[in-house]
Amino acid sequence: MSTKTSKHPAGLVFLFMTEMWERFGYYLMLGIFTLYLMSADGMGMEQSRAYDIVGTYLGLVYLTPFLGGMIADKLLGYRLSIIIGGLLMALGYALLSIPSENLLWGALLLIIFGNGFFKPNMTTLLGNLYTKEQYKAQKDAGYSFFYMRVNVGAFICNFVAAFLRNEYGWGYAFLAASIGMIVGLIVFLSGTKHIKEADIIKKQEHAGSDISKVLLYVFVPAILFAAVGWLIPGNLLGTDSADAFLFACVPVIVFFGSLVFRAPKAEHTQIKALLIVYVIMIPFFAVFQQNATALTTFAETYTDREMPVAIAKAADAAKMTQTLTYEKDSVPFLDSRLKTVVDRNDQILNTYDYPSYFKNQSPDRLPEEGQKVTLLSTEIFQSVGPFFIVLLTPLMIGFFSFLKRRGKEPSTPEKMAWGLVITGLSSLVMVFAVLFTDIYTHKAPMLWLVGCYVVITVGELLIGPIGLSLTSKLSPKNITAFMMGGWFLSNSIGNKLSGILAGLWDQFDHKAFFFMMNAALCLVAAVVIFSLVKWLKTIVNEQEAD
Repeated sequence: MSTKTSKHPAGLVFLFMTEMWERFGYYLMLGIFTLYLMSADGMGMEQSRAYDIVGTYLGLVYLTPFLGGMIADKLLGYRLSIIIGGLLMALGYALLSIPSENLLWGALLLIIFGNGFFKPNMTTLLGNLYTKEQYKAQKDAGYSFFYMRVNVGAFICNFVAAFLRNEYGWGYAFLAASIGMIVGLIVFLSGTKHIKEADIIKKQEHAGSDISKVLLYVFVPAILFAAVGWLIPGNLLGTDSADAFLFACVPVIVFFGSLVFRAPKAEHTQIKALLIVYVIMIPFFAVFQQNATALTTFAETYTDREMPVAIAKAADAAKMTQTLTYEKDSVPFLDSRLKTVVDRNDQILNTYDYPSYFKNQSPDRLPEEGQKVTLLSTEIFQSVGPFFIVLLTPLMIGFFSFLKRRGKEPSTPEKMAWGLVITGLSSLVMVFAVLFTDIYTHKAPMLWLVGCYVVITVGELLIGPIGLSLTSKLSPKNITAFMMGGWFLSNSIGNKLSGILAGLWDQFDHKAFFFMMNAALCLVAAVVIFSLVKWLKTIVNEQEAD
């Protein structure tokens, strides 16, 4: 790819290939993490505790980019930060391959801090590649191009995870995530000559002092706030970890909000616009990230994962399936109200003390004694979204190019508003899935879950890459990676809320109301951003004109 003739800079290829392998590792781990925590041959945790851990992990893994972006902006530069982050994540995934709850916490900590160094700086490098005049007009398309190709990693990883965990065990699957991250770093280093021009932030004389102040005035208070949240009597948000996390976010949010007053006056409007967008996008992340919790449970327990014989044989040969044997005496059954699972002595059991697939079927639909049932592995559903990102991105780019030639292309804020609407519609798909299926006695057809993932993918394409592009456009040049950390802070809070919302699953007697709640959150956020479109569009146009 030549920088003289191409619409996109040569470094784009190396950045998306690096991120593709990072996404391979990240989504491989995430696709099986909830299942691993709850499985009897994994950590054997109760569903509520597993959801809490996954939600906290998803929150923290996107909270640290705030600090990682600042350190890169002011001290280390982007490339060195990315290398450090990649190595930390590779080590974290490797530690997950060892079945130990004590090592689990150390592994998650490494991944959390590794992502903090990696994530904001990859997207900042990408934005910097498009600062040249010849590339500026292609920035949105460049981010979409990048977003599409990195999702190839997110697509293939679940097939690798299913094969390895079914054939060899959980540890080998986590180890594959580590290897993927190392491959990504090798690709990144091989493209240095095409990327170094984008590493334009130079070390500042007082950078160490600036970072020390942030640690003192932001992170120390965040730790203290977290301690208060953990120790307060009772739970405001369901669990101690949820209280601690959201309390800890308060000093970070205050710090970002204070930028409006501390930054040069000329930058106030663009910073204010970004902060408002960050807040509005929290419901999107809260709903979208339930693919790792509530939707994984729906796939595992409430979805008909049995396949036609011909397809089952092919999937089984590729180790994409699980085989369960029905044994009547060892399988519990539902009580008369169909809300709890009991054994033959009426003792309430943990859902994952037995193959949960059998728990919500009426007696006449259960297999014969000793019959084997071949099911599609649950994590394969996690590949539906990335597949459609790869499939639909060129169509979406072509569609917006068509509108642009006719002067009718929606503005960046309008695209994000429609993304929220469509994300809300994806939850309505699940509302209909529950309304048309008695999920306590029958399994919902796979197509409902697939349809949900297809719809939410369209919403993601209008928010994920577009949000990164908007942040790159509006961020003041000397704090670009720091403001990118703000986008990920929005992601972080939404991710933690996704765990909190998913934790309400068992409190809804009718699961349709659970998905209605998700739809309402997104649609209300869409109304808010639509009301601000004119103002946001003016700010974006002013920045693009500079």
